[in-house]
Amino acid sequence: MSFDVISCQLLHASPHRAIAGRVTGKVRVRIRESFMGNDTEYGLDLPVKADCANASSEIVRTALLGHAARQLNKLKSRHQSNQRMAAE
Repeated sequence: MSFDVISCQLLHASPHRAIAGRVTGKVRVRIRESFMGNDTEYGLDLPVKADCANASSEIVRTALLGHAARQLNKLKSRHQSNQRMAAE
């Protein structure tokens, strides 16, 4: 099984309505997955957040993309741990 991220794009980011210093947004991710000879390509829109008060736009962008990367790593580890091996 393979799980590859093809592209990652920050769609939007805005200050949180209720929590001061928090930024929320959406990251669009394209994923290619191969499982048992079947190749599938799909997109995910991940909700992301970061606590970075009064930071530059580059720092906010990096923090939001980092949150998306953590979510993708969790997803990838769940996919790999559920995969069963064939008996030899």
